[in-house]
This record gives sequence, C-alpha cells and structure tokens, in this order.
Amino acid sequence: MQFGIFSVSDITADPTTGHTPSEAERIQAMVRIAVKAEEVGLDVFGIGEHHNPPFFSSSPTTFLAHVAALTRRITLSTAVTLATTTDPVRIAEEYALAQHLAGGRLDLTLGRGNTVPVYEWFGQDIRQGGALAIENYDLLHRLWREDVVDWEGSSRPRLRGFTSTPRPLDGVPPFVWHGSIRSPQIAEQAAFYGNGFFANNILAPNGHFLPLVNHYRQRFAHYGHGTPEQAIVGLGGQAFIARRSQDAFAAFRPYFEKAPVYDHSRPLEWYAERTPLSVGSPQQVIDQTMTFRETFGDYQRQLWVMDSSGLPLPAVLEQLELLGAEVVPVLRREMAARRSPGAAPAPTHRARVRDRFGDGPTRQARPNPNRGDNLAGALPYQDSDTARPADLPVLA
Repeated sequence: MQFGIFSVSDITADPTTGHTPSEAERIQAMVRIAVKAEEVGLDVFGIGEHHNPPFFSSSPTTFLAHVAALTRRITLSTAVTLATTTDPVRIAEEYALAQHLAGGRLDLTLGRGNTVPVYEWFGQDIRQGGALAIENYDLLHRLWREDVVDWEGSSRPRLRGFTSTPRPLDGVPPFVWHGSIRSPQIAEQAAFYGNGFFANNILAPNGHFLPLVNHYRQRFAHYGHGTPEQAIVGLGGQAFIARRSQDAFAAFRPYFEKAPVYDHSRPLEWYAERTPLSVGSPQQVIDQTMTFRETFGDYQRQLWVMDSSGLPLPAVLEQLELLGAEVVPVLRREMAARRSPGAAPAPTHRARVRDRFGDGPTRQARPNPNRGDNLAGALPYQDSDTARPADLPVLA
C-alpha cells in the first residue's frame, strides 16, 4: 500500500494574515513540500494540472522532473493530467522523458478536467469530454507500446509512421491511473486497459464513490485482468492533524471557513464526521482512514491534500511530520494486518519491469542511423519489430 500527498497547486490568501503568496513563493514552497514528503517517509507526491489562476501547475512534467532531481525514492505522480485538452503525442513524449529523468519513479492520473474555459483555450468542446478522454488515451496507449504508429481519429490530425520519443524507460510505460468523480465511462476505460482507477474521495459524503469503484472492479475482472479484488484502486482525501483534536479544529477552522470549495451552510464538524476530510489527532486520522478500507475494500494508494486553502508553509511541513511519524506507520501495519492475500500490490516501475522481463535484460532502445530528421531505414530502432499489434477491441 502506498501513502502520500497531492496538491492542486492553489495560490490562496492566508485568512489569518491576509497574505497571498506570489507565484514564485508558492512554487518554491511546493518544492519544499515535495522534498519533505520523501524525508518523512511517504511513498507518493502528486500535483495537478491547471491553466488558470489561482493555480500554478500548468506543466506538471517540468515540476516533477525538478523534484526528481532533488529526491531519490518517492514516486512522483500527477493528481490529474488533462487527457481531453492535452495532445496525447505531447503526453507520450513529455511523460516518457520525465520517467527517464526520475529513474522510473513517475506515473500519472488522467482526467477529463472540470474547468469549462480550458476546453476552448485548447481548441476542444467540453461537450465532447468523454469521447476525447476515450480516444486520446487509446492513442497514448499505443504510442507507448508501438514503435511505429498509424492512427486516425477525430481529436487531432492523423499519424502515419509516427514514433514517439523517447521510448518508455526499460520498455515499460509509466503506470496510468484514470481519475473520476462522476463518470462510469472513465471507470470502464480504466478496467478495459487493466489500469488503475483513482476516486478523488473528497468533499462528497463518505462512500459516495463506492458505486464507481465497484463498477471498475467488476469490469476489471470482466476484461480478464484478474479478480475484482486485484483491481488497482486509489483514493484521495484531505487531512489536518494536530497532537490534540481541539487544537486541530481550532487551527484549521479559519482556513475551512474561507475556502471556496466547501458548502459553508454546514460546519467543519459536519465535514469531519461525514466526509473524507480528516481533522483531529493522529489517532483520529488513522481511525477515519481505516474506515475507507472498510467501505472500499483493500486498495493500493491513499493520498491526502494537506496544503490548500492558504495554509502557510510551516504549518504544512508540521502536518507532514505528524503524518510521516505518527499516522502512516500505524496505517501500514493496520492495513497489512487486514489485507486479503488476493489483493494486488501497489504498482511500481521495478515490479512492472520484473513482471514483463523477469530476471532478463530490459529493453534499451537504440535508434537506427538517420539523415537529419528523417530515418535512413524502415525501422526507427535496432530492435524494432516489423509486426504491429492487432487493433484493440472497441471500448463499450
């Protein structure tokens, strides 16, 4: 089981001081947070993708590649990569390069996005969001698995004899999670390909996303990837921790009361009791997280938001200390003690390479000679296979 944090990269005024950090301040603070996540023993750091104020993370690969150079162990991920408004060719190339720079410690969560104007900014129609998510991932999947791709669809110009570079590290693409808060179609897509499904389990009442997770598990088995309990599930949440419960509520309340994402007709105590917003002592956060397992079954990744709503950097770093020292070690033990022997482990690059190649050598892609920008021969790589995989069946 993997435990970590993710950020939506919001730049929000601190309601206790009125100070709004600059973009430069917030970006550097987020680097500190990512490095601290590794220092306290967390497994994953993730960041979202946004193209509008008050967010800064317009280029997650740039940010994660920088963090990769400052860390050695932690898995770096996206909280969302916009599969609808980002060209899948760019996703294939940028994330493969970042995967190399991170030594395999990189995966991504694909999502449709819910900001209406962003579709128009990138030449798309939000009414086609579902179709874009399906078609774009179909192309991305092939670009990472076939050296030469012929493709034609409705979302971008056709490709003829196209090779995405660099090829994935060791011949194994970054692991893909499909994230959704409302769409069975995305859960179906994750199941069809045998990828992970990430339910961003925040704001809504506890258990709200169980039907989506159950649909994904059942269809994962239907498509022959394993049993329902072997499906790969991730959950999001939010936490604010203090050593004493009353201190946690007192410290977090001004941030909660100003944060625009909450329905302020309900008090903080209601959210803490009835949603995956965990506020309180380390034991309270442990207890609430264990209820996620009771609701959703064994799962592979738990991420929390801990830096939003204007929380200053020192408070976030203190949260991470408590999370890493007093919450996650207990959760690891408790989750492991209850885990079914049939549940799948969390996906890692090393394990996926072993699954594909065993103890043998991995793929090391070596290009054939070229003339300028054009290949001199028919195949782009010395080990390219002239046979191309059969077309995948149509996704229902």
